[in-house]
Amino acid sequence: MSQQSSDNRYTRGIAEFVSGLTYDAIPSEVKQRVKLLILDSLGCAIYGSRLEWSRILHGVLGKIDSSQACGVWGTSLKLSAPHAALANGTQVQGFELDDGHLRAHIHVGSVVLPALIAIAELRPGMNGKAFLTAAIAGYEVGPRVGLCMNPEHIAQGWHSSATVGVFGAAGAAARGLGLDADKTVHALGIAGTQAAGLMAVQYGAMVKRLHAGRSSQSGLYGALLAEQGFTGIVNVFESEYGGFCTTFSRSQDRFRMAELTAGFGSAWETMNVSLKFYSCVFSNHNALDALRAMQAERPFAPADVEKIVVHGAQVTVDHVGWKYKPQGMTAAQLNLPFCIATLLIEGDVFVDQFPEEAISDPRRMALADKVEVVNDPEITALGGKHRFKLRVEVHLKDGTRMERTVATSRGSEQNFASEQKVVDKFEKLSRNVLSTTQMRELRDAVLGLEKLSDAAELARLLQPS
Repeated sequence: MSQQSSDNRYTRGIAEFVSGLTYDAIPSEVKQRVKLLILDSLGCAIYGSRLEWSRILHGVLGKIDSSQACGVWGTSLKLSAPHAALANGTQVQGFELDDGHLRAHIHVGSVVLPALIAIAELRPGMNGKAFLTAAIAGYEVGPRVGLCMNPEHIAQGWHSSATVGVFGAAGAAARGLGLDADKTVHALGIAGTQAAGLMAVQYGAMVKRLHAGRSSQSGLYGALLAEQGFTGIVNVFESEYGGFCTTFSRSQDRFRMAELTAGFGSAWETMNVSLKFYSCVFSNHNALDALRAMQAERPFAPADVEKIVVHGAQVTVDHVGWKYKPQGMTAAQLNLPFCIATLLIEGDVFVDQFPEEAISDPRRMALADKVEVVNDPEITALGGKHRFKLRVEVHLKDGTRMERTVATSRGSEQNFASEQKVVDKFEKLSRNVLSTTQMRELRDAVLGLEKLSDAAELARLLQPS
């Protein structure tokens, strides 16, 4: 084993950014954007509170944890801070509805917000401006780690929100606690050694939903332990043996460490986080938008389809292009052929299109068999920045052939949603859990976060009264 370098310029650089970030240094458009991202994530979590896997998790945690420190969103259940973060992160990511930084391959809100709101509950008095600052710290750090790791990280089989996400959670929690740079270094080092998550979950396992919650919990542990003097890996990114980058990449040319601190304070990755308007993995969205556009020009029915060919990057083929088998809701929402069949048969791909019986719907499965997802070497060669670009060919039985290429989907960073569309999605997801009055109070509290005297008010509004 080679002698290890003590250099931790990137770990230290992240820590200094997190500990030194101030509300006034953040551009107004970034503060406005993060409020919409927060509202969206909370709506996802509220909807997720009643899903089967969430109920199982609530039951298990409720039996082993009698604490009452922090609320589980959308329920009356209270747990310890780490278990609340686990449950709430699971709910945000619970039905493939939540945000994502597409180039960094990380669902940001699901890892940042459960840890940070737990801190707000543990330490009453954090005002809205401090909360926003801490949230933005997390939204800036998490994606930078994802950009460092490149698409090869997920192509290797790691679930990047689960692995990369621990750093976004730790950054937000550390800033929420007001840790200095030295202790933030340790918070990152404690969180990083807990990073885990296997992408084989995509084939149907409920445990995929747990990954974000576990990542948020790990970041929370990192910050709370570091605050008390517990030490972590001080060069968690740089270490040549057992460091995050070298361990989670096949070779050194597969990660770009400079991305970890690039543009801090001038380029805001928060602005590059996208929202979902389909209840499925982001890799499927461009194909669904392409089909909607083609149907608008020349309507066709499922019975008219001879075949559909989707051309994309190899990582997309591996991630969502496999032959569908009815192994669970996760598989249904991640499989591109099945989601295409759902759109063409049901007219949309949102929460109402995925009842439990949809998993083995013979009509959807038959139509999915007509969809092929293939590697396009030109798209693959474009790299991670263009990973989600897709070219869709539709061949109809009457001989008609249509084609559409889509590089940016609805809600993406280049095509971000209006405030009203974000609010509409939040209300649609929340209305069956919260009263109309409470739903509106929560909406207004998030959109006016900078006015809150105590961010713990969010936690109160997230539990049905």
